[in-house]
Amino acid sequence: MTTNPTVALLGTGTMGAGMAANIARAGLPLRVWNRSREKAEPLAGVGAVVADSPADAVKGADLVLTMLFDADAVVSTMEQARAALAPGAVWVQQSTVGVEGSDRLVALARVLGVAYIDAPVLGTRKPAEDGALVVLASGPQDVRERVTPVFDAIGSRTLWLGAAGEASRLKLAANAWVITVVEGIAESLALTRSLGLDPHLFLQAVAGGAMDAPYVQLKGTAMIEGDFAPSFSLDGAAKDGDLIVAAARGAGVELAVVEAARDHLARALAAGHGGQDLSATYLEH
Repeated sequence: MTTNPTVALLGTGTMGAGMAANIARAGLPLRVWNRSREKAEPLAGVGAVVADSPADAVKGADLVLTMLFDADAVVSTMEQARAALAPGAVWVQQSTVGVEGSDRLVALARVLGVAYIDAPVLGTRKPAEDGALVVLASGPQDVRERVTPVFDAIGSRTLWLGAAGEASRLKLAANAWVITVVEGIAESLALTRSLGLDPHLFLQAVAGGAMDAPYVQLKGTAMIEGDFAPSFSLDGAAKDGDLIVAAARGAGVELAVVEAARDHLARALAAGHGGQDLSATYLEH
C-alpha cells in the first residue's frame, strides 16, 4: 500500500487550484499541470511542482487526478499523458462529464491500462479552498484505500458507491438540484422586484424558516448586490444542464423544471455571462 502517494493533478482552474493546495498542505508530493500555465504557477508557493505538459506531470505519479471542463478535455489530456503513466497508477477522474462521458472514460481507462476511480465532488470554489468538498466516489474496492489520503485532503467526507460511473450519475442529480435552486432564487427575486418591492424582502421573508437554506441567502444576496465572481461558473452550469437533460431523456425521465432552468442558463451564456457565476442568470430576468 502506498501511504504517501505522489499525486499529479491535471487542471487547476476554479476547483482544481483549491484542491491542489490542500493536497500539497497534506504533505503529499504533488505535480500540477494546467493548459494555461499561469493558473498553475501560484501553486509552486505551496510546494507543488508545475509541469509543462500532462506527460511531465504524471511521470512516476501513483495517483493521477483530472479536474477539467468536460469529457473531451479529459480525453485529450489523458491521451497526452498516456505514454508517461506509471505502471500501477490509479486515475481519479473528478470532472463532471455526464453519463455518456463517464462511460467513455471508463473505456479509456481500460485502454490506458490504469485502475479507474470515478469521483466527482460536491461544492464550489470556497469548499474546494477549505478542503470541505463532498467526494462522490465509485470504482474497484482494491484501490480505494490508496486514494484515501487525497480524498481526506480535499474533502470533509467521502460517499462511496459501487462500480465506476455511479458517482458521475449521482453528481448529475445533485447538480440538477443546484441549478433548480439558483433559478428559483433568481425568479423569486425578479418577481419581488417586478411587483414594486425591494428584492431583499424575499430573503428576509424566508430567513430562518423551512424555506430557507444557506445557499438561498448566499446566492440571493450576491444576485441583488451584483457580485458574480465565479464560484461555479455559468458556462459550467450550462454544460452540466445539458448533461443532466441528456441523462434524463436517456433514462426516460421528464425534468421539465431542470430543462427550463437549463434553457435560461443557455440564454445567459449567449448574452455573454459564461465567465461569471451561475447566479448571473438573474441578469437575464
